[in-house]
Amino acid sequence: MELEVMKRLIKKYATGHADYVAKCDVAERYYLNKTDILYQEKKEDENGNPMRNADNRIPRNFHGLLANQKAAYAFTAPPLFDVGSKKTNERIAEALGDEYKKNSMELCVNAANFRTAWVHYWQGEDGFEWAVVDSREIIPVMSRSLKKKLMGVLRTYRDIDEATGDTYVVYEYWTETECQAFRRRTADTVDEGLSHYSMFEDPEASGQMVSQYRHDMGEVPFIPFRNNNVETDDLVNIKPLIDVYDKVFSGFINDLEDIQELIFVLTGYGDEETNGFLQQLKKYKVIKLDPEDGADAKTLSIEIPVEAREKVLETTRKAIFEQGQGFDPQPENFGNQSGEALKFMYALLEMKVGLMQTEFELGFAKLVRAICRFYSLECKKVIQTWTRTSIKNDTELATICQMSEGIVSRMTILKNHPLVEDAEQELKQLEKEEKEAQEKAELYPNSFKNGDPGGGKEVDVKNGEEQ
Repeated sequence: MELEVMKRLIKKYATGHADYVAKCDVAERYYLNKTDILYQEKKEDENGNPMRNADNRIPRNFHGLLANQKAAYAFTAPPLFDVGSKKTNERIAEALGDEYKKNSMELCVNAANFRTAWVHYWQGEDGFEWAVVDSREIIPVMSRSLKKKLMGVLRTYRDIDEATGDTYVVYEYWTETECQAFRRRTADTVDEGLSHYSMFEDPEASGQMVSQYRHDMGEVPFIPFRNNNVETDDLVNIKPLIDVYDKVFSGFINDLEDIQELIFVLTGYGDEETNGFLQQLKKYKVIKLDPEDGADAKTLSIEIPVEAREKVLETTRKAIFEQGQGFDPQPENFGNQSGEALKFMYALLEMKVGLMQTEFELGFAKLVRAICRFYSLECKKVIQTWTRTSIKNDTELATICQMSEGIVSRMTILKNHPLVEDAEQELKQLEKEEKEAQEKAELYPNSFKNGDPGGGKEVDVKNGEEQ
């Protein structure tokens, strides 16, 4: 790509991407329990004195709770893939690696915070490799067709030149065949400072660095995992409610702390400064007043509307879990409930995860096909099996599995049994135990022919004679 073309591409997407990054930073901040209440200015009067002594700022991590709840519900047991060949399935599982479960969790959290999570894959030293990329580094270039095909990816991030110590902004532009790298100093503009960046090792010339890299992956090696059908983050619906909850709760704590200090109302007190009054009270434990001048001292107490604040907090908390489509882990919601009742409690969370699953299935299918294409494996249809992790009534599930024998397949029963984690492994173990039992059963009759352990002769027990 020509340098001037790259400059125009960066200018076209830079402004919109900056706004996107700013919103992503807010979502990540709320996920880390750093809400707006922590950054509000302290209220002061015209002389710069604080309006109140107590200034507690207590954030509640509702967004982090809901995002982690969603990730644990969907990816504690990550999806399983089946392309119709056991050997190919094992190869896919090997390529996904030990980090597959962790990466799945990270994809879910990134999608909840950044609207869309991204996976990048490449050819590494050990073969196919993949990783989750920070969504704030990715600027997708989409086609104008109805299906919006990914035409290219502009990845931008900061890097430090170890030789000079200067900080640069690096731009990588990926297409379906190659990647080109550019960079500029952070203090320079795109027009003035952008230049080609030799960051790739030339495979044909050992040790020589070039700015262009041919990946031969067959398509743009980036895969989007969208959060939902409208590409919104999980904070947008609950941020105003979280701010209200933090404000009311922190204000309540401040009131409790402030009312512990007595407020004295002085009438007709002779001294001009109140310090003298406080010193006398602290030293002598008495107050010197002149009743003839109408001097008097009273204390002022503050009444806190406890019931009103409790109602606001309760209503706001309920609205957060309704708007955030989560499961409120209140102790009173649990008990000896049936499986159907527990499913109803997860209804909103299931709805939110279902919308995400529809989008993630497309991303995982692309990832599986990329693995098969890399290793030249046949891959026609990708069947995905998703498992939810939630509170269940194990006794009820075990009873249902027992009653289903002879009606549904053994594999289906094992997949739904609460004590079974790996249905295929459990089926192999059952077959092994049945085979061992059959071998013992066949061996036993041969050892006792006609009931005689000594050689097959019948004995008349009554007379003690051989027949």
